Amino acid sequence: MGRGEYRTNDMLSSKWRDMNLKVRKFNGIYSHKWQTRRSGQSDAMIEREAEEQYREEFNAHFSLQRTLVNDSPAPAVFDSEAAGCLVKELRDTFLSGKTRSYEWRLSQLKSLLKMMEDSEKQICDALFSDLSKPEMEAYIHEVAMIKSSCKLALKKLKDWMKPEKAKTNLGTFPSTAEIVPEPLGVVLVISAWNYPLLLSVDPVIGAIAAGNAVVLKPSELASAMSSLLAKLLGKYLDNSAIKVVEGAVPETSVLLEQKWDKIFYTGNGRVARIVMAAAAKNLTPVVLELGGKSPVLVDSNIDLAVTSRRILSGKWGCNNGQACVAPDYLITTKQYAPVLIESLKHNLVKFFGEDPMNSPDLSRVGNSNHFARLKKLLDDDKVSGKIIHGGQADKSSLKIAPTIILDAPEDSLIMTEEIFGPLLPIMTVEKIEDGIEFINSRAKPLAAYLFTNNKQLKEKFVSNISAGGVVINDVTLHLMVDTLPFGGVGESGMGAYHGKFSFDSFSHKKAVLYRGFFGDAPARYPPYTPGKLRLLKALLGGSLLGIIRALFGFS
Repeated sequence: MGRGEYRTNDMLSSKWRDMNLKVRKFNGIYSHKWQTRRSGQSDAMIEREAEEQYREEFNAHFSLQRTLVNDSPAPAVFDSEAAGCLVKELRDTFLSGKTRSYEWRLSQLKSLLKMMEDSEKQICDALFSDLSKPEMEAYIHEVAMIKSSCKLALKKLKDWMKPEKAKTNLGTFPSTAEIVPEPLGVVLVISAWNYPLLLSVDPVIGAIAAGNAVVLKPSELASAMSSLLAKLLGKYLDNSAIKVVEGAVPETSVLLEQKWDKIFYTGNGRVARIVMAAAAKNLTPVVLELGGKSPVLVDSNIDLAVTSRRILSGKWGCNNGQACVAPDYLITTKQYAPVLIESLKHNLVKFFGEDPMNSPDLSRVGNSNHFARLKKLLDDDKVSGKIIHGGQADKSSLKIAPTIILDAPEDSLIMTEEIFGPLLPIMTVEKIEDGIEFINSRAKPLAAYLFTNNKQLKEKFVSNISAGGVVINDVTLHLMVDTLPFGGVGESGMGAYHGKFSFDSFSHKKAVLYRGFFGDAPARYPPYTPGKLRLLKALLGGSLLGIIRALFGFS
């Protein structure tokens, strides 16, 4: 356990949590063994191998946990006093100037990249344990993106830290000006469970690059990744400036009681309101990375095969729909819907087989609460009769098959709540422009997608749809472009990050004006006269002729 990790007695002694983790771990191992079974292997042999691997891994896991807990100097209970001490330690480090230097920032980013290189297998294993996330998804959507963020920050850090020259005017002549990025201080990052590596470490990269001390609070709902991050960040990074606090609501609550220089929260709107209320007590600025119902508008003037594949990949290939930018619902015309639906069904079988419940390429639902919520959306009387594909659900494995619903009522739960799962409602309209009108009648989404070859429709969509981001003829890929800001608008969030936007998010742009003692204008000082007023008006108006006239006494 790194010196930066805190646990609570409640966490360590929770029998339910341990049992839940055991069941999920065994199910994951068994599923993998079954999918990769050798020729002639019986079900009993597969189960026996899974049990042996499970015992071996968990004996090692709990042996390590006992060692970590016994050796840890961290307090047994993380209360307000412990949180206050933690923040004071980090603030002392920040005030020492340690984190401001280019060398310190560079060393931490290099260590973070080394952590990713050294720990790739552990990370993928943790993601599989928490979400049964396929290795391909784990690498592309989490590991590779963190490596890319680290490398970009290492490459661009010196440029990002440089002051930016700013123009001055006649009113301050002679002078020069610049905008100096400076670190905010001590910041808090609260991450989410669905991409527990990416959503934890990516903001931390920005905070480090900007020269801050930082506390990371990973999600307790991704317990394997939370424990791993506490261990790895404690091992690879400077614990006097970067710490991890594990725990659940009690730990998060005492963290929010502290004074921070910025809070970066990723999650849902309900908790975001709690975060904002806590931040308001100290006038702490916040970044809120939330979600919403991200729509996909599909025109008939498209490449159908490509469109279908891209929608499916963005919906079910992104953590089985458990992504803030995953397509939430689809809109197309009544005339084109049958063609599109047939293509979607065909490709779903092609991607995940006739029995998607046993596909190794689909993540499971994050936890039992989310499973129950999704099942409630499916079992709604207004929706259950509208299912045209999928609908299977297994509580024991937390699996729900890719499901398509056609024309669910606009007031149904599935059309009013963010789905965040493997369910895709399709809404039909008379003409494609009606889809734009419908999208604008709802809360502003985190992302909005359009598939069309129609230039005018593209322009209308971009001009009229307010969303955190817009993608034409694809979905979710704007996240991979580090020159684009990623963030929401309205109820889908505030603030943005990725690339330099992460650096800027954790920096204050300080305005600096330099002047010498030459060129002191008597006209700015009392006693005020009509002549001085004429001169100042000419100066502030930028009129060279007016300045000359005022200096020579002409009105």
